[in-house]
Amino acid sequence: MSAVLTPTMTSTASTTSAWTDICPADDILPDTGVCALVQGRHVAVFRVKSTDQGDRFFAIDNVDPKSGASVLARGLVGSLGERIVVASPLYKQHIDLQSGECIEQPELSVSAHAVRTEGGLVQVSLR
Repeated sequence: MSAVLTPTMTSTASTTSAWTDICPADDILPDTGVCALVQGRHVAVFRVKSTDQGDRFFAIDNVDPKSGASVLARGLVGSLGERIVVASPLYKQHIDLQSGECIEQPELSVSAHAVRTEGGLVQVSLR
């Protein structure tokens, strides 16, 4: 997907955190990511196909920590051992999608955010 998605904000009575609607889950192709602007912050949302667990969704900051460019959603999704990662399209560092940790250079880690699907929509809550 080439455009930045413009999500809508929702709140839930059961929690104090706000969830933002990103897009329908089916709009994200398996093993790819999309970029969304969430409360003024560039967030990369990934859908990862798993044979044993079905689809899993992850959200991390979209800004490459080394270059400052908003590109992580366009990186290649894969795994290093048990970790599901995205490789930055610019400098090829691997970012763990669950924690946001940069494998090669921990000082270049990004924030990971809560993500869920609700009613067929992917939603993100910033951490």
